[in-house]
Amino acid sequence: MKKSSELLWYKQPARNWDEALPVGNGRLGGMIFGVPENELIQLNEDSVWSGGFRKRNNPKAYENLEKMRQLIREGKTSEAERLCEDAFYGVNEQQRHYQPLGDFHIWQDNTENYSDYMRCLDLSSAVCETYWTNGGVRYCRRVFSSYPDNVTVISFTADKKGMISFTASIDGRDDNYDKNEAYDSSTLLFTVSDGIPYAAAISCSSEGGKAFTDANRIRVESADSAFITIACQTSYRSGDYEKLSVSQAKAAIRKGVQNLLTWHIADYTELYNRCEIDLGGDDMGSIPTDERLQKIKDGVSDSGLIEMYFNFSRYLMIAGSREGSLPLNLQGIWNKDMWPAWGGKYTININTEMNYWGAEMQNLSECCTPLFDHIERMRENGRVTAREMYRCGGTMCHHNTDIWGDTAPQDKWLPGTLWVMGMAWLCTHLYEHYLFTGDKAFLTEKYDTMREAAEFFIDYLIDDGSGRMVTSPSVSPENTYITKDGARGTICQGAAMDSQILYTLFTAVINSSAEISEEFKPKDDREFIAKIKELREKLPKPEIGKYGQIMEWAEDYDEAEPGHRHVSQLFALHPADIISKRHTPELAEAAKATLIRRLTHGGGHTGWSRAWIINMWARLHESEKVGENIAALLAHSTSINMFDMHPPFQIDGNFGGGAGIAEALIQSHSGEIHFLPAAPKEWEKGFVRGIIARGGFEVDFEWEHGKPVSAAVLSLCGNPCRIVGSGISVSCGGENVPAKDNGDTVKFETECGKVYEIKF
Repeated sequence: MKKSSELLWYKQPARNWDEALPVGNGRLGGMIFGVPENELIQLNEDSVWSGGFRKRNNPKAYENLEKMRQLIREGKTSEAERLCEDAFYGVNEQQRHYQPLGDFHIWQDNTENYSDYMRCLDLSSAVCETYWTNGGVRYCRRVFSSYPDNVTVISFTADKKGMISFTASIDGRDDNYDKNEAYDSSTLLFTVSDGIPYAAAISCSSEGGKAFTDANRIRVESADSAFITIACQTSYRSGDYEKLSVSQAKAAIRKGVQNLLTWHIADYTELYNRCEIDLGGDDMGSIPTDERLQKIKDGVSDSGLIEMYFNFSRYLMIAGSREGSLPLNLQGIWNKDMWPAWGGKYTININTEMNYWGAEMQNLSECCTPLFDHIERMRENGRVTAREMYRCGGTMCHHNTDIWGDTAPQDKWLPGTLWVMGMAWLCTHLYEHYLFTGDKAFLTEKYDTMREAAEFFIDYLIDDGSGRMVTSPSVSPENTYITKDGARGTICQGAAMDSQILYTLFTAVINSSAEISEEFKPKDDREFIAKIKELREKLPKPEIGKYGQIMEWAEDYDEAEPGHRHVSQLFALHPADIISKRHTPELAEAAKATLIRRLTHGGGHTGWSRAWIINMWARLHESEKVGENIAALLAHSTSINMFDMHPPFQIDGNFGGGAGIAEALIQSHSGEIHFLPAAPKEWEKGFVRGIIARGGFEVDFEWEHGKPVSAAVLSLCGNPCRIVGSGISVSCGGENVPAKDNGDTVKFETECGKVYEIKF
């Protein structure tokens, strides 16, 4: 039986893009409006971008690097920022940006006076459907995007024969570059020659009646049923992208719609069905999704809608990030604008990383592959930027990248542009993947990449005059400080986030070196590890400032915006594990003070920022705050189609919110599994199935009255397991397992492939 938390449904068509429903297969995306008489499906393909690679490194940077550092040391902020504008911005301001494929229109007959309308997105099958009745006939239009067959499929059915008639066509972007024509009697071919050239092939078939192309349109008349397949290929992946798109669309037509649907559902559910949560709330599935969201705004509790948000984040991950695709950008693969907000690129001072926070926990590890592939795409460009701009070894990236893995400074914006930590942060995801999966072959393969990201900072870090090694120049992402004399500044040395990222990266490299075989390490690895161990000890540690907060800069500056959307100084709390409630209580209290100060001054006003705050409250074990901020995310930063709103739409909040819900239920970042560390009181009972904990454990558990009752832990790697709590019994196959109870944790040995039953 389908759960209400797996069905988004509405009583009316979408009035605009922010109400349309998404489908996707990693590469192909579509937004379905669900309009009976004039359907719009706004199409995307992940490699439709504005053009080729640009060489953008500023040749003036290195000759001015020491001058910049001296100005920062002397507190001459204004002069440093003027120098930045001249010598450190990219020689071309913009990287390439993401673009839409086109708009597919369907004008369907027999829709004059429709009634009994419903549209829905089934998260359990990744199928979007629109239903209506007209003239006593019940119609259904179904849309899904198939990963196995590389096509988006639109099917048309009615409960009376001969009633399917429609005209369909695709709109281009510019008559000077588009060509839209019949390829043959059943297929249209739409080609675009500017930017990254591409072709979309659209084929049609019907049962009964007739289906044919008419100039640049498809026409179906008096059919019993019909279906369309849409394939798209670009020059980014294929030399003969036109031929490939046509062959994919026509091959899918030959397979038949029922086979396409069956294979699509089998592929999707193999991923989706791995994980499940139940938060024990009342079933409100009889209420449309938009009305449920309105009730949240009115203060009504709806645990099922929170389940839906979690499930929707998993749906978007499977729909938007599959092996062979590009990683999720700011809009995933769903973008309607030729110039989308922030270029629809990869903003890597948090947003791209947030996209993948929940994937490992949600048992979707392979969906991270596009991110790992893109890190490799960036690696050579990052070497060039490191050498040309800073005369440093290793590889690096600033705060944005694009389809080509561009690593030069993006934009001409002092609060964000000159941030050198992008590659370093991304590479921590490589080690996180190992912690969740125990995949030593992967760790061995990626070790050199992590090492190279760390190598840049061996050359880049400088002594701040007190023996600490700091980044210079840098910024605390997108924030502005106020000096004691009232001046505003952004450029700095030793921003707290930089040191925290480096501590995490250096630790990942050190630990990885200890895990992999000597034969796969560079000859100088022992000396390299000794060097970054030395540097790690000299990095600034988190400090507590005058408001009891974690300091964001090396000096205890005030902020121009105390409610700023970024909370960069709490990277140490989340996603890192430098600050924790259990192990660093004083710093945890300062982190709490930081969040309270941010929120008191209006923080969390963007969707992704609110999502990050949920994760941070969860790490602080603040159940009530987690509940309040999830409610705020749903009430103020969620469109009726469940998309996160910055505003405008920005998909990282969906993934960050899904990760935050998981963090409230289970945590493993400190090397121990903690059940229900921050579950709000409204989640009084429930269960989790198939969630992944670091160390290589797949976990099912149940709880009642807010406390865990039982769990089953599948050991995927044979590592020792440590659980927070005491008085816990462990058994395997009916036999008791020896467990060491340390008063606050219980530890036991495991064997790979065995399930361990836990009683609390």
